[in-house]
Amino acid sequence: MNLEKHLPLTETTYYILLSLLEPGHGYAVMQKAEELSEGRVRIAAGTMYGALENLLKQKLIASVPSSDPRRKMYKTTEEGARVLKLEVQRLKHMVDIYNRIQGDE
Repeated sequence: MNLEKHLPLTETTYYILLSLLEPGHGYAVMQKAEELSEGRVRIAAGTMYGALENLLKQKLIASVPSSDPRRKMYKTTEEGARVLKLEVQRLKHMVDIYNRIQGDE
């Protein structure tokens, strides 16, 4: 499967996939994304649940069992983790080029 069709990731999608490397529910993902991004990314509830539905359809995340029936739990799939890794490589490549041009290596 061509995983690069999912790239580039939006910042929101990047932080959702990163947050869900460990199982979590929507509200926890919102908090973790804000924490990981040092407050730069704040995900509103409507955005979060739309993004989760989209990521489920793309099979980048999956539902996992929850001990609380009121909360849906999700986790990044293997495919989602590979997409996340490809995005990190893509961003690293861009930073490396910038550093080479600027002489900051």
